[in-house]
Amino acid sequence: MTLEDYLTFDRGADGKHELWDGCAYAMTGASLAHNRLVRNLIVSLSGALGGRDCEVLPSDLRVRIPEQERYLYPDLSVVCGPPELEDEQADTLLNPRVVIEVLSGSTEAFDRGQKFEAYRAIPTLNEYVLVSQDAARVDHFARDDQRGVWTLRPYSGADTLEFPTLAVSIPLAQIYAGVLAA
Repeated sequence: MTLEDYLTFDRGADGKHELWDGCAYAMTGASLAHNRLVRNLIVSLSGALGGRDCEVLPSDLRVRIPEQERYLYPDLSVVCGPPELEDEQADTLLNPRVVIEVLSGSTEAFDRGQKFEAYRAIPTLNEYVLVSQDAARVDHFARDDQRGVWTLRPYSGADTLEFPTLAVSIPLAQIYAGVLAA
């Protein structure tokens, strides 16, 4: 499938599809816990960003991976400054600063491996965040601007998640509110 064929197909389809090496893959529905985590992240990040020139975008906006035949739908992306869009359809983001994926059993290995490798090709991307559904556990990867090296900082329990690119901190308790059983 060509990039043009994919965009025509995805824009006309009932559901979302990611493009990976010429094949379109249907995105499945998400669990209640997944949706609550996404909601909590949108509310928390949007509130913490205040009047800054950054916005939190949900998963209906696809992201183009440059130099590759890939389009992905992250659970959340954050763009700072004007969004750079692929075309006049305004449904494909080119310049995310932060990408967040909520993990599920069926996608975790892919999100940690091949998908993370693909996202690293985006020159504007500085942070990649993986959020567990099963426990208050977040893996935060940040790119060192000087060396281009990605470093992992794991968070769990009562930690506060730091987003250095955004100069924002959010307690995990806020992210996981109403998600995990007491």
